[in-house]
Amino acid sequence: MAVDTAGTPFALLPDEGEARWFLNSFIRIKSTGATTGGRLAVVEQRGPRGPASPLHVHHREAEFFYVIEGELTVWAGGELLRAPQGSLVYGPPEVPHTFAITSDEARFLVMTQPAGFEQFLEEASVPARELTLPPDGTAPADPARLAAMAAEHGIEILGPPGLPT
Repeated sequence: MAVDTAGTPFALLPDEGEARWFLNSFIRIKSTGATTGGRLAVVEQRGPRGPASPLHVHHREAEFFYVIEGELTVWAGGELLRAPQGSLVYGPPEVPHTFAITSDEARFLVMTQPAGFEQFLEEASVPARELTLPPDGTAPADPARLAAMAAEHGIEILGPPGLPT
């Protein structure tokens, strides 16, 4: 049973949070619906250069990206948005988007409001055996299975990873 702790302050140190491998990235879940009363989810993500997400749309949440290190390029609603270190990108619900890491590696926060996206990530990822990027040869997610899991969480996969050309 989820506990509403939204009125309870909390802090996580840099090495705290649930560590997982999702697609080709290392993620650390920093806050969940259970810790924020459903208000906000925060996930720290680190990944290598290249496509980082399939083209998709969130039917429930707004999504924010804050780039800590490196650079992202986000395609949202038909626009390419360059996001170097220190940038914030906002994607409202119902707006198709995808992104790619355009530096050798990037570290960034993915925040969704309301919370819930973290439940999809927990289901679609595996516990990280090491605090590193997934090792080479780690099997990619089956696209049909990923799309079915996403749909259960109000996310619609619209296309493959990669920026539209």
